[in-house]
Amino acid sequence: MAGMNQSWSWRHDLLVLTPIALAVMALHLAVVGQYGIFRDEFYYLACGRHLAWGYVDHPPVVAVMARAAEWLGSSILAIRILPILLSGTLVFLVAAVARRLGGGRFAQGLAAALASLSPHFLFVFHILSMNSAEVVLLTLGAWLVLVAIQTERAWAWLAFGVTAGIGLLTKHSMAVFGLGIFAGLLATPARRTLRTPWPWVGGLIAAATFAPHLWWQYVHGWPTAEFVRNAQEFKITEQSVGSFLAQLALMMNPVTLPLWIAGLGWLVAGRASAKGRVLAVCAIVIVLVFIVQRSKPYYATAVMPVLLAAGAVALERATERRRAWRAAAAALLVLGAMPIVPMGLPLLPIDAFTRYTTALGLTPANQERQELGVLPQHFADMHGWDELAREVSRVYQQLPADERASARVWAQNYGEAGALEYFALRGRYPLPRVISPHNNYWYWGPGDVGGTLIVIGGRREDMEAAFDRVEDAGRTACRYCMPYENDLVIRVGRGWKMRLRDVWLRQRRFI
Repeated sequence: MAGMNQSWSWRHDLLVLTPIALAVMALHLAVVGQYGIFRDEFYYLACGRHLAWGYVDHPPVVAVMARAAEWLGSSILAIRILPILLSGTLVFLVAAVARRLGGGRFAQGLAAALASLSPHFLFVFHILSMNSAEVVLLTLGAWLVLVAIQTERAWAWLAFGVTAGIGLLTKHSMAVFGLGIFAGLLATPARRTLRTPWPWVGGLIAAATFAPHLWWQYVHGWPTAEFVRNAQEFKITEQSVGSFLAQLALMMNPVTLPLWIAGLGWLVAGRASAKGRVLAVCAIVIVLVFIVQRSKPYYATAVMPVLLAAGAVALERATERRRAWRAAAAALLVLGAMPIVPMGLPLLPIDAFTRYTTALGLTPANQERQELGVLPQHFADMHGWDELAREVSRVYQQLPADERASARVWAQNYGEAGALEYFALRGRYPLPRVISPHNNYWYWGPGDVGGTLIVIGGRREDMEAAFDRVEDAGRTACRYCMPYENDLVIRVGRGWKMRLRDVWLRQRRFI
């Protein structure tokens, strides 16, 4: 009878959760082509064409996702369909965590809705990247830990090991989640589970799953370590602890701040949440590690669905006898979250977006040492790529026929390189092979090049040191792209003074 009641309850819960999941996915689909393809999406598609166990700046899962997008046709919908489906999956996983913490339909629905309306998650689940999969895997991992602690079932630890292993193959920061869970087990009465073999077996499964990527890192000289050092020294802006936490709150939506703070407090001090306390310790460890590492604040957002679930349960418990207060609080939270939804999802045309954000005073902090333009970086990086490809193609087609056969394009970064390859492979613009010394493009090499080289941006004196003749042949122009991609001179170099492979070794850029 208990099993039948539980099944019946789940069916009722699904009546609440399914419309939320469908609404979230429909919202993404409605604006999937509002702007263009994001810079990183071009790069991941390129990685998908060079499948390997590792890459300079990420593990392999996102490349597999990109390969699937190529198989589906590489339209903007094909590129983004997997993360959009994951956005619906997150709804059910957040609710499952809330349910494990003792939450009813109110807590499950509220946590799922607020996680879905987070500006950062709206963006994360709108583009192809490793971040959408990381959020889903971390939330699933948290649920499995709760199941393992509450039921003492061995299968939950084994499933956690598989989930954590795939998470590590998705994003290296998943290791911080594992560290947080281990710290949570040691710091709470749940440490008794460490006397059983199953958490350790789960850890071994995760390590074995991750081992091929570690081998790739070893064989290639640990390039990700170099990438992280360079990013921290030259790319990521330094910020105070207060700034880190303020940006974290803005990305999750400031309206939800009281809820997830309450969730953290309830997990730490609430008697009813004792078996979930390990997640509170885990969340604290994750935030502290990323602060100490001088990481971008968004790295810590993956644990926020867990805290939102806990906060929703705490609110449900506190308003058990005050249903009117409960409804009012939920309405305030959901309606209050709406105004900054356009910061995460391209709902508005660009001019309307800029007027709207100016009126509300919503100016996101710059997390990198780059000048910002009209749009915040996450939207600006969806613009300018078609114009770039068209101008480079024009320069290429003006070359004499005998030069075009051996010509190459030198792109300064993976966004430029990936965009040019994308448009060339789809027959949009005639273009030669594209090479770049940036991140994994450096490993893919320059090929046999001894002819004409078309170079996007860079310094003229560098080209004059490498070529007998240098010609200014074009210029990029884009209104809404990042400023460092606008007004770049496109030059043509002829008559090599040195071997390209010697230049290649010196130009390596892992950042």
